[in-house]
Amino acid sequence: MNLRNIRLNRGLSVPALSRESGVPIRTIEDLEKRNDGRISTALKLAKALNVTMDELCKEPED
Repeated sequence: MNLRNIRLNRGLSVPALSRESGVPIRTIEDLEKRNDGRISTALKLAKALNVTMDELCKEPED
């Protein structure tokens, strides 16, 4: 999942993304560590970050 890279590129902290998306901070932290979560959560995050699900879910580029 490319969540961390997208979040950092947008200049958002985890708490800021949590406020924007309605997804709990702990859930975002867990997603960034494990790359595993619910589709409904990924949809909320993609919408808040204004990216597609494909962009959010692809493997990060090194």
